Amino acid sequence: MSRPFLFITALCCMLVAFRNDNRDSKNKMFVEDNFQYAQRQLKAMLQDTKNNTTSFPRSINEAGKLVSTDMYDWTSGFFPGSLWYAYEYTKDTTLKTAATKWTEGLAPLQYFTRHHDLGFMMYCSYGNAYRLTGNKSYRDILVQSAKSLSTRFSPVTGSIKSWNSFKTWHDNKTYNFPVIIDNMMNLELLFFASKITGDTSFRHIAVTHALTAMKNQVRPDFSTFHVVCYDTITGAVTGRETAQGYADNSTWSRGQAWGIYGFTMTYRETKDPRFLETAQKMADWYLSQAELPKDKVPYWDFNTMEAGYVPGIKSYAKKVTVKYRDASAAAITASALFELSTYTGRNAKTYYKAAVQMLESLTGPAYKALPGTNGNFLLKHSVGSIPHNSEIDVPLVYADYYLLEALMRYNRLLEGKNIMSN
Repeated sequence: MSRPFLFITALCCMLVAFRNDNRDSKNKMFVEDNFQYAQRQLKAMLQDTKNNTTSFPRSINEAGKLVSTDMYDWTSGFFPGSLWYAYEYTKDTTLKTAATKWTEGLAPLQYFTRHHDLGFMMYCSYGNAYRLTGNKSYRDILVQSAKSLSTRFSPVTGSIKSWNSFKTWHDNKTYNFPVIIDNMMNLELLFFASKITGDTSFRHIAVTHALTAMKNQVRPDFSTFHVVCYDTITGAVTGRETAQGYADNSTWSRGQAWGIYGFTMTYRETKDPRFLETAQKMADWYLSQAELPKDKVPYWDFNTMEAGYVPGIKSYAKKVTVKYRDASAAAITASALFELSTYTGRNAKTYYKAAVQMLESLTGPAYKALPGTNGNFLLKHSVGSIPHNSEIDVPLVYADYYLLEALMRYNRLLEGKNIMSN
């Protein structure tokens, strides 16, 4: 082999290494810049709350002012969770102090049983708190929360009951055992409790619920129904409808995101290939839709105003002619795809690239709020529930939470770490 050839080969290798190092440095700076921005916004929001740790930020009103809720709202865990993620990256002890106070304000919820959202409320807050501090009292609160969530499980339906009842938008029926696709997100709390205590009953409930959802909530093409309702005596499916989507047969974007995330997490905890396949095919469906815009931030429903999709007579969706984006769905999906990319060789690069593109879109000028605006939330243009005429094209606290989680997961992958590591 000639010396000139060896020299050229070595030079090419050096150039490739330089480009890779330069790209990694740029990507890490991207994460750094966004966490510094989040640090400033969160501190400004803390000022707005006037340290009232019983009133949890959720969105803004028409005047652009902060709207908060009490601890019993399903979103109460996201603000303390965002503080924990921001502290984890920045090591800003002011954020840690605030995260601790806002988390500990949720302690009474460990005995809460009135709806299914304890996973959101407690695992996003106390779960991150325990992960980052190792405080045993937080662990005990999480275990009790899992016990409370478990009271809503029915062995007859094989599901955790979501709401106590659900009145259809068709105004002709009320269901008494509704299960929503969002409920997949609460299973992580049960898996945690099972690992910590050795009590397999928590895991059994989580796996049974996931299998039931996979059977009844996921369509043959791997899109999803939002709400599936069951007969409490026979366990039979009595209805498949929507609560927050456009129509019963449409695919609500955030619901599909919850499903991708939930089945990916369930595969992590079980290593059951059925859950991995479901997560993969749900992600493939999401990414392959012609209705998905180029920036990969979806409209609030994939089938809005399409032929063959009709809202219920009581749904406000009948009156809406604007195809609103939902940044929260993109943030949730990006976080899920980063994790999913680590479990599969088949489409790993596709999932990773899509997640990065979603992050870049969300942190670009179209969705990222200017400092000091947007009620100090990070993201603009999310949708709560158009059928309820609620939170349309506004910031939402959970969009910010999953954006920060996605950024943290991206950073871990850039550093060659396990995506679930501290």
